[in-house]
Amino acid sequence: MSRTTDVVPKDRNQGKNQLRVGRLVKAHGLKGGLKLELYTDNPAGRFTPGAGFTVQVPEASPWHGKDITVREYRLMNGNPVVFFEDVDDREAAESLVKAILWIDQDVDEVEDDAWFDHQLVGLDVVRDDAIIGRVIRVEHFPAQDLLIVKSGDTEVMVPFVAAIVPTVDVSAGRLIVTPPPGLFEELPDAADAEQPSGSDAEAPE
Repeated sequence: MSRTTDVVPKDRNQGKNQLRVGRLVKAHGLKGGLKLELYTDNPAGRFTPGAGFTVQVPEASPWHGKDITVREYRLMNGNPVVFFEDVDDREAAESLVKAILWIDQDVDEVEDDAWFDHQLVGLDVVRDDAIIGRVIRVEHFPAQDLLIVKSGDTEVMVPFVAAIVPTVDVSAGRLIVTPPPGLFEELPDAADAEQPSGSDAEAPE
């Protein structure tokens, strides 16, 4: 699940933003159900009957520029499935596959373990108590979000998951990373690693 709260300014005067909360991944059954990839820690609260969403789809989609309203949300075989008003059969559901769902939310209302993009950009990236880079942007993909970190002259794509980014401290202006080997530096070739050195090396004849 995404750890960022993807945000698009919508109405600054009223303190509102649009937040990404889910993606429709597959039609389910014959009655308009859709399996849901969640980008929220509170799906039962987000997907209540009557809740409305803005739909992000290609311009060619019949849903472009439209909002949709939840009819029902349930777990089926452990998978979140959502039903929408006016989506009554599988054909209609298929037309919404890959759509991303957005909601209006107050700027100061943020879920636990989630951050706005603008809160992450500019944070120092710390590994083993040393600053190794700075977040310059956030990229959003269906599988996960990536932090793009400027480290020296290189841009490094860091998966924004708890195993690699266990700590985000916005007030301190930093986040802590525990990256796998090779993410921030090149690993030696296997041949170089196996080459003997010092007294173990063979002297030239």
